[in-house]
Amino acid sequence: MEIKLLTPIDASAYWELRLEALQQSPEAFATSYEEAIQRTNPIEQVEKNLQTEGNYTLGAFQQGKLVGMVTLSQESYLKMKHRANIFAMYVSPQARGLGAGKALLIEAIDKAKSIEKIEKINLSVVSTNETAKNLYSQLGFKVFGIEEKALKVADTYYDEDHMVLSLK
Repeated sequence: MEIKLLTPIDASAYWELRLEALQQSPEAFATSYEEAIQRTNPIEQVEKNLQTEGNYTLGAFQQGKLVGMVTLSQESYLKMKHRANIFAMYVSPQARGLGAGKALLIEAIDKAKSIEKIEKINLSVVSTNETAKNLYSQLGFKVFGIEEKALKVADTYYDEDHMVLSLK
């Protein structure tokens, strides 16, 4: 398993995995698959996002294929630059249980630690996703709040746990 920072060259592979994530785990993402496929020039948008200052998207590769991803994004407002957020965490079903998720998160945490201004990392996770919550907890994240009915997929509501990892 190789973990690396994604670049615009990886945009197509990222987009393919993103669409898979939205189909496989619709309750885990604010964006729906239906919204995603209606985007104009999605690959170009991904290329731009992968070059945005303060955003770091990491990929897990297994035999050269992108099988996992996570984005670390530093807040841009002056008063919030001490915060970063974890977004778009996903590991393809065939790669789960192989350590990709943990490796991605460790790399994202290490990246945040390398940025002097970042003091904490926030993330949100569906309250019923025990596997993800356990991983986050193992790496030091703690729940600081629960948002009821954070997402609605079809007629089902999902609560989200808001978690934080203090770096300093």
